[in-house]
Amino acid sequence: MRSLERHRDVGAYALGVLDEADAFRFEDHLMECPRCAAQVTEFGPATRQLMLYRSSTPRLVHPLAEPGPRMLDRLLSQVAARDRASRHRLLLALAASVVFAVSAPAIALVAEDGGGRAVSIAATDERSGVWAQVTTEDRAWGSHVELKVKDGAGPRACHLVVVGRDGSEETVTTWGVPRHDARPHTMLGGSALHPEEIVRYEVRAGDGEHLVTLEPR
Repeated sequence: MRSLERHRDVGAYALGVLDEADAFRFEDHLMECPRCAAQVTEFGPATRQLMLYRSSTPRLVHPLAEPGPRMLDRLLSQVAARDRASRHRLLLALAASVVFAVSAPAIALVAEDGGGRAVSIAATDERSGVWAQVTTEDRAWGSHVELKVKDGAGPRACHLVVVGRDGSEETVTTWGVPRHDARPHTMLGGSALHPEEIVRYEVRAGDGEHLVTLEPR
């Protein structure tokens, strides 16, 4: 069987109409021809539909013209390889998304649990060196607020203030920064303002110094 004839026998092999000798020779060809192997796989759904359509008539296909064990192993290996490649591409895409989310100071959707949608914003002040992240969740009574902050310039007292669109200010939570402690600390608080009514969040020291400002986009 010449190479060109082998390529043309893809449909006949998928339908099982090759005789035993030609089927064995075609399987040897498939071991070396990825294009034909892929076409045999693509013929699968059409072949099954045709067999269902002809199920009420006598079977004319040669009983030995089924894919042999080597061919089945080859096709299964190809499917497994494609699945692994797909999972690898997905993991790379997820990793790229995580890197982008960490490096960009943008709003990120966190969760929808119980109340409303929770969003996070983060910022670092170049002058003070203070980093903060605020996660706000809309509630019926206002906003549930979680603050994470890293400040290595302690000891000092600090507080988080929300500023409304009408210019009003409200202290959400207060805390004390230990001496020479740059670990992130987490505080919880609440505001009577809803997230859409808040124009910015300000971390301030006890003496009123602005340490970092976070503005929703």
